Amino acid sequence: MLYPVYVHKDEGSAYSATIPDFPGCFSAADDMADLPRMAQEAVEVYCEGEDLVLPIASDIEGMKDDKAYQDGFWLMVDIDLSRVNTKPVRLNISLPANLVVEIDRYAAAQHMTRSGLLAKAAQLAIRD
Repeated sequence: MLYPVYVHKDEGSAYSATIPDFPGCFSAADDMADLPRMAQEAVEVYCEGEDLVLPIASDIEGMKDDKAYQDGFWLMVDIDLSRVNTKPVRLNISLPANLVVEIDRYAAAQHMTRSGLLAKAAQLAIRD
């Protein structure tokens, strides 16, 4: 499904991508050609383990005058929803208490859940 992605780039920085249909979902890429792949990954991580209904893509016309989306441009990205798993699987794991505190602090700063952060970390570790 084609979703609107708002792209902004300050001089000397990466391209930042915000996916408004998934509140708080964002990504970045040094090369604009990587933005579709990074948006796909961001949506997958955003939804991983969350019990939510996937939103219908918004119309850019309804957002183009929003002050939050100025000084950038819109990109339509085909998000493969078949790769998005919103069915949570409950796990029981043991971690040191101090690590859990650090995980929670970092996740909150990134506007993520603990589960979302651990899922993203696992995906990155598996990819490497």
